[in-house]
Amino acid sequence: MNLTPQIRRSVLNFIAKRSGFGCLHANLFTTAQDFIISNEVLTVLETVNPMEDALEKIAPFISSEIVRDVLQEQRRPELGFRFFIWTTRRRSFCSRDSRNLVMDMLLKDDGFDTYWKILEELKNSNIQIHSPTFTVLIEAYAKSGLAEKAVESFGRMKDFDCKPDVNAYNSILHVTVQKEVFLLALAVYNQMLKLNYNPNRSTFVILIHGFCKNGKHGDALKMFDEMTQKGIPPDTKIYTIILSSMCKAERTDDVHRLLNTMMASGCYLDSITYNVVLDGFCKLGQIDEAFALLQLFEKEGYVLGLKGYSSLIDGLFKANRYDEVPVWRKKMFKAGVEPDVVLYTILIRGFCRVDMVDHALNLLNDMTQRGLSPDTYCYNALIKAFCDKGLLDKARSLQLEISKNDCFPTSCTYTILICGMCRNGLLDEARQIFNQMENLGCSPSIITFNALIDGLCKAGQLEEACHLFYKMEIAKNPSLFLRLSQGSERVMDTASLQVMVERLCESGLILKAYKLLMQLADSGVVPDITTYNILINGFCKAKNIDGAYNLFKDLQIKGHSPDAVTYGTLIHGLYRVDREDDAFRVFDQMVKNGCTPSSAVYKSLMTWLCRKRKLSEAFNLWLKYLRSLPSREDETLKLAEEHFEKGKLEEAVRCLLEMNLKLKNLDIALYTIWLIGLCQARKSDEALKIFHVLKEQQVDVTPPSCVMLINGLTKDGNPEMAVDIFLYTLEKRFTLRPRICNQLLRSLLSRDKRETVIELINRMGSAGYDLDEYLHR
Repeated sequence: MNLTPQIRRSVLNFIAKRSGFGCLHANLFTTAQDFIISNEVLTVLETVNPMEDALEKIAPFISSEIVRDVLQEQRRPELGFRFFIWTTRRRSFCSRDSRNLVMDMLLKDDGFDTYWKILEELKNSNIQIHSPTFTVLIEAYAKSGLAEKAVESFGRMKDFDCKPDVNAYNSILHVTVQKEVFLLALAVYNQMLKLNYNPNRSTFVILIHGFCKNGKHGDALKMFDEMTQKGIPPDTKIYTIILSSMCKAERTDDVHRLLNTMMASGCYLDSITYNVVLDGFCKLGQIDEAFALLQLFEKEGYVLGLKGYSSLIDGLFKANRYDEVPVWRKKMFKAGVEPDVVLYTILIRGFCRVDMVDHALNLLNDMTQRGLSPDTYCYNALIKAFCDKGLLDKARSLQLEISKNDCFPTSCTYTILICGMCRNGLLDEARQIFNQMENLGCSPSIITFNALIDGLCKAGQLEEACHLFYKMEIAKNPSLFLRLSQGSERVMDTASLQVMVERLCESGLILKAYKLLMQLADSGVVPDITTYNILINGFCKAKNIDGAYNLFKDLQIKGHSPDAVTYGTLIHGLYRVDREDDAFRVFDQMVKNGCTPSSAVYKSLMTWLCRKRKLSEAFNLWLKYLRSLPSREDETLKLAEEHFEKGKLEEAVRCLLEMNLKLKNLDIALYTIWLIGLCQARKSDEALKIFHVLKEQQVDVTPPSCVMLINGLTKDGNPEMAVDIFLYTLEKRFTLRPRICNQLLRSLLSRDKRETVIELINRMGSAGYDLDEYLHR
């Protein structure tokens, strides 16, 4: 080595100068050569200023291990930091160990201030600073919980003429995802793409995991698609995260395809993957599919453990197959698997759902005997069961019992109680619980507010509901939304907020973007779309459609997107006040905005069209709904449309019914609406044909349909045909109201059909009708 005389000193003299260092130091280095180079580096750090040129002369002999050892031995942080910043010039010098050592130094007293001081010195000396210098700073701030400082550091890189690399981007993405500022995370990601940086596997892992963890499954799946399009092969961890998202997004066909892809590519499925898939299908209520997958997984070597048993038992409850639960519990114990608090909570919640509260209470005792302490989730399940049964005193006493077992009631506990009180008309008690929450150290959640607002709306106390709504909206930052909604670049919804955030990032104002989003997140418990839906429904029921409309506009200004419930509620409310044109304008807006109308929306529109005897429009809307379904037969729909246009109503309905039965997506409500609509239009003969088509296909006709048919046929002078419908109701054990029964009997008597009347009365008595009550009305 061609070293300066100052550096070329003997190892022994060097060690002698560093008292108590020799023996310990020698053990830290793997070879004598590393030992010599490390000591020479340490000498440069302590004696040469600036150190960079001297370090360049010995750079060919430095390794990542030497960098690590020098950082371990350096006692002066300012020298250690400057040395580390120099090492970032060469990738071969970098290691996770070195970064961890620097982060430890940063987290000590004045570490961050010293680091920034060194950065300023280097900047003033025109020494180039590389991206890893800031990456470690961002990670250290994040580790110490100073997310805002981490974002600020990323934003200040341009001040030091330092361009971020992929690792720096990944670090700041990790920070933004951890703080759940997803708009900023997406803006940073888009900035990477615009600047032609290629995201790596870590980029996608950070984003996909963050989105999944916070329920943003659509965004996670988009990221997965982008990842595969960029040729980055997923590993087991990413596959597992995506499989979980697909289950939660109810994309079960894609789950099967992805599992096949994993197996075909030789990607190893671990126990976490197996458990995630089993749990996903169980939560969707597809328990038979879960059992089929279990058999397949067991062939691959999977052994059912506690998590697997918990998922299957939960799935059995969801599928209402609780009688099979004891069998699986027995299998579990036989396999030597002991239940934990989570499984007991599943069992308690499950038995409560099927009204077996006593059995659930026995389980609570059983778990304590096994040495397990019930947590708040266990108690909440029982409290909800008591509230559902109207046993509010027992629910309150169980709430008091929670604190005796070293647990504390959560906002969920109080929300359950408030819902129970509201449902039983005890609004004063609900208010009292709500007001007590903060005094007890438990802040009401958005769900708590929604529960009380819903109870107030249903009790007709709209004014108080609105007062509570405004209390939420003011929250901790009353001027924020007002400020955002003013000026030339107004933020009116999530899309415009995304544009603003991306523009700020492009301008290098990432810290400003972060602060803005954190202000929005920290604005307290603010109304969500459910809150708005509850209030809109309350206004609609009170026929205050203008108030509902104002809320509909307001929610969009505040950055919320109306969902299918919002649109459906408003459409139904508009029809109730006979504003049909406005209802269809809202429907068109719904479709235009990309919100898929639910079946409830189509049913509401069809119902109102039928009431106005607009049967053609109602039928066309029915076809439009069927065409929107993923499982459909376009040729059958076209044929049904042709039959309808030719006046062949019976054939049209038969086509649709056969298709629905074949595809297993029959919704009897649609046929009920249509049949009742025909009766309302005084076309009882056509309605009767629909009745016979349904009966022929062994589809149960609903009691309201039967009532409307009997009413229509008797009014049209066909009581004999109405008798067949009434006999059908007796066969199906439907009990009709006295008015419709007496209407039929009177109609028959007016036609001198006494024997038929006597026979019907006898049949009614045999079917359990109270003849004294019915015949006296």
